[in-house]
Amino acid sequence: MLPSHGTTASCNGTRIQIVAPPTRFAHILFLVKNINAQPSAPGVLFFGTGPYYLLPQSNVDVRSYLSYTPLLKQQDSFGYFISVISIVIKKRSINVPANTITKLSTIDPYTTLRTDIYNGVVGRFSKVTKRIPHAKPVAPFSLCYNTSTTGLRVPDIDFSLPDGKKWTISTANSIKEITNEVACLAFVDGGATSEPAIVMGAFQFEDNFLEFDLQNSTFGFSSSLLRKKTSCANFNFTLAN
Repeated sequence: MLPSHGTTASCNGTRIQIVAPPTRFAHILFLVKNINAQPSAPGVLFFGTGPYYLLPQSNVDVRSYLSYTPLLKQQDSFGYFISVISIVIKKRSINVPANTITKLSTIDPYTTLRTDIYNGVVGRFSKVTKRIPHAKPVAPFSLCYNTSTTGLRVPDIDFSLPDGKKWTISTANSIKEITNEVACLAFVDGGATSEPAIVMGAFQFEDNFLEFDLQNSTFGFSSSLLRKKTSCANFNFTLAN
C-alpha cells in the first residue's frame, strides 16, 4: 500500500515503511527493482522533482519516459488509486465495469483481479498463447506454461486509462518464472466480491519508474524500463541533483 501518511516500498523482497515527507515535498518518486535481485542492485526512492538518470543512457532524464493519469483518493480508504477503463490483450478488450477503481499496492505481491475480470484476462491470455505447452498450475496462479523446450514469448497486457493513456505490462511483469521449466501468468483471482476490483501488485511494478505527485494528484508510470535497455538497478547517483 501507499498510504496517505506514509509510503511503503519493496526493496530486495522486504517492505520498508517510510514516514511521509513534509508538505513541501510535492513528489514521491521511486524506481522499483526486481524483488528477486541481489542486494547489490537496490531500488531507489526519491523525494523531489529530479532530474534522474539511468545508465547506460546517462544523458536521458528518466522522467521523459513517464505517462500520467489522475491519482485518486477514496473516502474512508487507505492508499492511492487510479481509474482503469479496460484491459487489452492482443487488440481485444476485456470488459471492466464502469467506475472500476484500481488500487496501487506494494504490499500485495501480484496483481489481484475480481473473479469476473480475472476470468476474462486468463481466458483471453490462454487463447492467444495456445501454442505454448501448458504446465500444472502452481498456487496462487491458475495459468502456467512448460518452458523446458521453448522460449516464452507472450503478448503485452495493456491497462487502458483515461485520456487514451495505457500502462503496458510486458512479459517481464506478466510472467513469473517458478522453475527452469515452469512459468506462470502472475495475476491472482481475488474472489467474486473483491473490492477494489483491481489491485496492482508489486511484481507488476518491478523495473518501472513511478511518480506520485501529491500536490497535483497525478500518477506517473514508465512501463517496463527493460524495453529502454536499462533497469532500476542502473540509477546513476553521480548525475542526480
